[in-house]
Amino acid sequence: MPYLQSPAIEAVSYDERAHVLRAKFRADGKVVAYENVPLHVYDSLIFADSIGDFFRDNIEGSYPARELRSRTA
Repeated sequence: MPYLQSPAIEAVSYDERAHVLRAKFRADGKVVAYENVPLHVYDSLIFADSIGDFFRDNIEGSYPARELRSRTA
């Protein structure tokens, strides 16, 4: 699970078989699973110049999301 240099997102993980991206947010520790995310979108997020901007522009609101009970990505 890569920890990110981002003020908004602490860490992400990706399940290649299920195409699920999990993101842990710094502000509240909330963990959200985003479904049907292609691997190339995850890869682009990890290497984005601005992780927060990429996340807002390409993931948030674009894929079905659900908050997880666990506070770990």
